Amino acid sequence: MKAIIFARVSSKEQEEGQSIPSQVRRLTEYAVRKNFQIENTFQITESSTKETRKQFDAVVSLVRKSKQPLALIIDTVDRLQRSFRETPLLNDLRKEGKLELHFLREGLILDKNSNSSQIIQWNIGVLFAESYVLQLSDNVKRSKEQSLKNGEWITKAPFGYKNVTLPTGKKKIEVDHDHAPFVVRMFELYAAGNHSFQTIANEMDKLGMKNANGNPIGASRVEITLKNPFYFGLMRVKGEFYPHKYPPLISEHLFDKVQDIMQGHNRAPVHYAGHPILFRGLITCEHCGCSVTGDIKKKKYIYYSCNNSKHICQKLWIREEKILQPLLEYFTKIQLPDSVIEDIVTYLKQSYAHEQEFFKHSQEALRKELDSIQTRLSKLIDMHLDGIIDSESYHFKLEEYKKRQREITSEMAAHVNADETCLITAKTVLDLAKRAKELFESSKLSEKQQLLNLVFSNLKLDGKKLLVTLREPFLTLCAMSHQPANLRVWDSNPRPMD
Repeated sequence: MKAIIFARVSSKEQEEGQSIPSQVRRLTEYAVRKNFQIENTFQITESSTKETRKQFDAVVSLVRKSKQPLALIIDTVDRLQRSFRETPLLNDLRKEGKLELHFLREGLILDKNSNSSQIIQWNIGVLFAESYVLQLSDNVKRSKEQSLKNGEWITKAPFGYKNVTLPTGKKKIEVDHDHAPFVVRMFELYAAGNHSFQTIANEMDKLGMKNANGNPIGASRVEITLKNPFYFGLMRVKGEFYPHKYPPLISEHLFDKVQDIMQGHNRAPVHYAGHPILFRGLITCEHCGCSVTGDIKKKKYIYYSCNNSKHICQKLWIREEKILQPLLEYFTKIQLPDSVIEDIVTYLKQSYAHEQEFFKHSQEALRKELDSIQTRLSKLIDMHLDGIIDSESYHFKLEEYKKRQREITSEMAAHVNADETCLITAKTVLDLAKRAKELFESSKLSEKQQLLNLVFSNLKLDGKKLLVTLREPFLTLCAMSHQPANLRVWDSNPRPMD
């Protein structure tokens, strides 16, 4: 009779431990003693719980195609199957006389003439094998749950972090200082409110960021990164959130700001039907709230009007140049003389110097509170281990302390550069205001739209009149400018401009 040798281990480590060669040697010696002719030998390294076992299917196919009975020689029942899923298939082949099953360790041989006692022995072997798999699965689940409660991430580290294996074999996650700055920069750029996923991807490419394959990242990778709460201290697993123990890259405030912008960032694209439409998605109708859309007429001029999807507005068209003119005037209004800019910057520098003493006291107070919470955490763990408090109370207080730790760490990091960053930001805004019109006229279409979105808010069209609202701090700059009174804007209410 011809025979098939079937040797299997569940992991690469077992294979390297000579488990498969040992099995093959024992099974081959058995086949020789039985005067079997070895038709094929299958050596498999795979998890017994996998849904698809290609090698097992190949064995079954070989048995079905054979014109004479085959003996399948296996070390033990659990090497062949660890559930009853395969039993009906193997049993049918046995009953048809196409297959004999030889289990060495159990001393069990099954053929078409096997009695009920032998079949029961086979089923008991499968039952114990399945029980082992279920227990293993439960242990893995408990281990994962415990890891999550301990704040440990149980899979591949997100971009900006890296998996590290210590000399002892223990694995942990650390901040990847080569990639973490890219993550922080993504959040900062998006929080500014004038970037899309794609423009951030373009910026990352300019900064030299690459994916695992050495290629520039795409917009989808930016979106995934910006939606991941891991970067401020929370792990998201199957819709549940768990605080983790790794250093956060950003503050919770910055993350929340990005999510708020993302939810309201459903503007339409700049181009429509292949045509460049500057104000597409930026203007709404004052009367009905519908979008104001643009269209090219007379082959070269762009006109805008309410799309009138609610059928309550009269269709009135206004040329793009007519809409753009008052906005360019506002770019001029927000400019300040060089002398005024210098005075403001000087004042900010003096204010920054005075804030340093207050900053030192604030940092000291936060550090003391952080040390106090760490002491409380140590006592809490001891109380839990000693059985003084129950598990539910322990985890409730643990999460409370961990959350405050994250808040304090975030506050301390924010304090470090807060005033200086404010100074730099103010200088940047003043420089932008000074050159806004120049920058707008020399920019590409997408950059023009970003600049419009940065300076103006909630542009509305009332018939043929544009209602303009400036964002801060440009609203204040406009009020400070030395323009005639009839051109000044003293509040944030929309102003009509013909």
